[in-house]
Amino acid sequence: MATKTATLYARMEPEVKEEAENILSALGMSASNAITLFYKQIILHRGLPFPLTLPPVAPVSVKSLTEEELDHELQKGFDDIAAGRMKPARQVFAEIHKDYGL
Repeated sequence: MATKTATLYARMEPEVKEEAENILSALGMSASNAITLFYKQIILHRGLPFPLTLPPVAPVSVKSLTEEELDHELQKGFDDIAAGRMKPARQVFAEIHKDYGL
């Protein structure tokens, strides 16, 4: 086994550090071991070992739109219908539930 001589310094919110270390402790792992594991996965994957994505855009409330914005959104819907870009309501609601964890 290689000798561990490199040091890593990182700044983070104390609450994040504490919560993560509590979870790691429950798993029987130190923060140092978890960081080493993370770095080894970066090497193995030649990048981050998980996808980086933005969360889905939250639905817009009609109440928050101006009249012009509402007209624009409605027109986009009418244009989609005219172009045949439609999905069954059941599919749309299933996607909303999946995307927003409902």
